[in-house]
Amino acid sequence: MRWQGGRRSSNVEDRRGSGIGRPLAVGGGVGSIVVALLVMLLGGDPSVITTNSGGGLGQQGGSGTGGSGVPDDPRHAELKDFVSVILADTEDTWPGLLEPHGVNYVDPRLVLFTGAVRSACGLQESAVGPFYCPPDQRVYLDLDFFDELDRRFGAPGDFAQAYVVAHEVGHHVQNLMGISEQVQAARRRVSPEQANVLSVLQELQADCFAGIWAHHAQRERQVLEEGDVEEGLGAASAIGDDTLQRRTRGYVVPESFTHGSSEQRVAWFKKGLSQGTLEACDTFSDASTPSRRRR
Repeated sequence: MRWQGGRRSSNVEDRRGSGIGRPLAVGGGVGSIVVALLVMLLGGDPSVITTNSGGGLGQQGGSGTGGSGVPDDPRHAELKDFVSVILADTEDTWPGLLEPHGVNYVDPRLVLFTGAVRSACGLQESAVGPFYCPPDQRVYLDLDFFDELDRRFGAPGDFAQAYVVAHEVGHHVQNLMGISEQVQAARRRVSPEQANVLSVLQELQADCFAGIWAHHAQRERQVLEEGDVEEGLGAASAIGDDTLQRRTRGYVVPESFTHGSSEQRVAWFKKGLSQGTLEACDTFSDASTPSRRRR
């Protein structure tokens, strides 16, 4: 990506090394940690994830950085700079897209942390992956996750990382539009299987919103380089529920999907990327969405 000359956001909050630290791993060590990362990857409201999964597992290792004054790892310093640019780009993209719909865009804050973090959604550990908390309108990210995205999920590259940030900002857009509240209210009224379907539709829409951001960032600022789109598609594919379940269980249980299959995630990201409109991302009324047909 061509990001080095981009504007840096002032809405990055660095809590790395703030004192909460890294929780001890429980219930099976590193293997269980990886399972937790795979199962709870790229969620929306982590309180929903915790309810669905029975709780997450922490990670061990890593070093204090950022907020504590401990010297920053050069790689993490660059990543912090990178996510600040991507966040700023989303801040430049979304206001104009939401204004015609009568929605005032309020910039989210991006909180960097290590190990565990306190949010309005409770104490969350790195194992939940990047997440968005609707009550405090913050995206939470442990930069170590990008190493996991590369090494464990086989999705390297800066655009794959940008997709992660854009997906979580997509949840913020859903929150501002009232979609998140409507989905959570609906989930409380239906069966667990139907609640999973609604969760899938919400996650696929956030994927599509990430594609909308990429569409406009490229059209207005020409940020993409050769291979970037493939990186984003690779990340979307790597974190599909079916792909993750095959890696962790050895088999697939479609009824338990909460984020969508690899095919679905790629398809909706591509739809947002190609069309660039909110109307293109109505996963809730699109009859072609496989998870909707299962209801």
